[in-house]
Amino acid sequence: MNATDPVQILSDLIRCPSVTPAEAGALGVLETYLKPLGFEVERPVFSEVGTPDVENLYARLGSATPHVMFAGHTDVVPPGDEANWTHPPFAAETADGMMYGRGAVDMKGGIACFIAAVGRLIEAGGTPRGSISLLITGDEEGPSVNGTDKLLKWAAGRGETWDAAIVGEPTNPDEIGDAIKNGRRGSLSGRVTVKGVQGHSAYPQHADNPVHGLMGLLDSLLQPPLDEGSDQFQPSDIQVTSLDVGNKAVNVIPSQAMASFNVRFNDLWNGETLRAEIRRRLAEGAEYGRFRTGRDKPIDFDIEWIGRVSPVFLTRDNRLVDTLGGAIEAVTGRQAELSTNGGTSDARFIKDYCPVVDFGLVGKTMHQVDERVALADLETLTEIYRRFLESWFE
Repeated sequence: MNATDPVQILSDLIRCPSVTPAEAGALGVLETYLKPLGFEVERPVFSEVGTPDVENLYARLGSATPHVMFAGHTDVVPPGDEANWTHPPFAAETADGMMYGRGAVDMKGGIACFIAAVGRLIEAGGTPRGSISLLITGDEEGPSVNGTDKLLKWAAGRGETWDAAIVGEPTNPDEIGDAIKNGRRGSLSGRVTVKGVQGHSAYPQHADNPVHGLMGLLDSLLQPPLDEGSDQFQPSDIQVTSLDVGNKAVNVIPSQAMASFNVRFNDLWNGETLRAEIRRRLAEGAEYGRFRTGRDKPIDFDIEWIGRVSPVFLTRDNRLVDTLGGAIEAVTGRQAELSTNGGTSDARFIKDYCPVVDFGLVGKTMHQVDERVALADLETLTEIYRRFLESWFE
């Protein structure tokens, strides 16, 4: 066991089939690497009615300030049909300078690199003048109820405070050093249900087709665009993610139709104002008769909000951003772009406790068949994390 080798650590992690919410030995692997480095390790389990229990890990090295946190997750999405993989998804096989496996980049690879970076830092200079903690969940790819959010509250309740945090999600589009995520768009999801009157498709005058009504609502929901973007964020975007009428007959007008949608929004909105705008658009669309010839009554619909709103945020902490940017440039020669594009991460919870950014591997193959990482990238990211820690504690 070599705590300075990210390839070995990642191999051990990938071989744990930790599909959400299964721990499958992944947290145990982390513990075996962290304890010899001097970390105190705890593995609290959190529960909530209607969701699976989730085991998490919190490890801390040192007791002094400054205190830097590394956050991530060992859970992974399902591999799908394993027959489609060139190499088995949980075998951690290498070929042509690449390691294959589910979680290689999202984000067991990032965790492996950070542990190796700490190992190298200690090997070169002993315990750092400050504290390092790892906050690792098994619930990021799932409902995110019994993971990072509760783990932060649990740790803060025990008196833990942090000065800065890095989330090791794969942030780079092409090469390591392309981008630091210093903010994230918000996310809001909902479901629209249109109520109609079932009937024979040959006699539409005796029915009320909810599919036609839903088309009108979605037309109003999607246009015009929510905004044109802001100084720090790309335009907000609404995507319809599913349509369902539950109708197996081709000659029957169904009784209801449903559509789910997701909004990724910038700092021009918050959960309250965005919900109000969506309600306004749907109410306007309910009066719209383009797809409902001969109907004078408004469309009968309900709106249901799914899950909780993930808020938009932007990190403005110069010390964190500059120290990480300096480490990236020292190792790669690149000046990383500050980016807020893409989806959400568990940084949305951490932002309430300390300044936070996301930075990890190249994310091209995350969630794909044959997810893989270049062995050279593991070395590069490890050295970036090591230099960051070195500079941070100076």
